[in-house]
Amino acid sequence: MAKLSRNAIIGYPAGIITGITYGLNPLFAKPLMNNGASTEAILFFRYGIAVILLGAYLLLKKESFRITLRQAGVLLSLGLLYTASSAFLFEAYKYIASGLATTLVFLFPAMVAIIMVFLKVVPSWPVWLSIGATFAGVMIMTGGTGTETVNPVGVWLSIASAFVYALFIVIINRSKAISSISNSLLTFYALLTGTVVFLVRSSLSGAELMAGLDGRFAWVNLTGLAILPTIVSTASLAVATRNIGATKASVLGVFEPITAILVGSVVFGEALTPNIVAGILISIVAVTFMIMLTKR
Repeated sequence: MAKLSRNAIIGYPAGIITGITYGLNPLFAKPLMNNGASTEAILFFRYGIAVILLGAYLLLKKESFRITLRQAGVLLSLGLLYTASSAFLFEAYKYIASGLATTLVFLFPAMVAIIMVFLKVVPSWPVWLSIGATFAGVMIMTGGTGTETVNPVGVWLSIASAFVYALFIVIINRSKAISSISNSLLTFYALLTGTVVFLVRSSLSGAELMAGLDGRFAWVNLTGLAILPTIVSTASLAVATRNIGATKASVLGVFEPITAILVGSVVFGEALTPNIVAGILISIVAVTFMIMLTKR
């Protein structure tokens, strides 16, 4: 077994944290949507709270917010991609079960690998094998989410979320323009873009911004969305992609559907079937195999 490098020791845990925290989206979002809050309002406050918290952290660290015009262009693109991924996923929740929607987003590792091939970066055979095994595991999990009719609109929205998320990961990994920007500052500007986008969208939609967001429980959920699936997930994703590469970081995202399905079972009472358990075990074995046989 190859000895893990420093990059691997940092990158693999960061990738696992990314998957787990992003998989918590339904835990905080579903109660808000069930209470009548609009997607635009939820995402505006989610990103807005995250920007305030992260901005305060950067000020305490006395980190400069200065960026070049070229870096601003790349960060704007990243912000728009991350914003689109969140918007597609939350819209998918309206058409299909949240666990299924979040599971389908895990198609992004295969999309990352294909995009990287076009960029002449061909993954090694253990990575390809892990992608295949984790994809199979996800399909098995999906087969155990219930017998309700699956609305194709929700499926395509989830796939769209996966595609733009894959582009987000590849740009972080490949762009030299932002290589000198810290993970925290990169996350700050990506989320700032999302805050502006959803404020504009909410204004244009004519919907009441505060509708469905009354009470302390709503703000606990919004704060949870801002911290775990937003700040922690995005920052740890940047750490993972910079240390172990875009493809391996995306494979570790298998913890995203695992977390989403467990949340659905434990919190929302969705059945934990043998298919789901088998899919989880296959996916974890595949990820462990990749870590043991590959190095930076």
